[in-house]
Amino acid sequence: MSPKRGDEVAPPPSGDEWKIRYGDKQAIDGWRELHAAAPGNLRKAWELMRHCPGSEASMSPLRHHRLKFDLATGTHNGRALPQWQIEVTGSGRVWYLVDAENRTVWIKYAGVGHPRVTD
Repeated sequence: MSPKRGDEVAPPPSGDEWKIRYGDKQAIDGWRELHAAAPGNLRKAWELMRHCPGSEASMSPLRHHRLKFDLATGTHNGRALPQWQIEVTGSGRVWYLVDAENRTVWIKYAGVGHPRVTD
């Protein structure tokens, strides 16, 4: 989705920070819903992805962890990448892929409810 006049501008990464990118339009829409519902927690999730997206050291493992089994990896641009989850609220989630080669996080799901694939 191309930026439009009035859209927020994300700060560029500096030093050892990671780039954070949306994987698709649904992730954009879900991010906006989460922002409206829990801006403080979403900011913490953003900071975690920006600084240490592939590490459980920064939050409780119950709130931030790599997904398991068939959800442990996801695909972006034909590449299989590790898939992680941050529990932003009781049911709100962010799922993202960690592209270590490009130091980029790809948000694949964001929403105020559980992803349907887990039901």
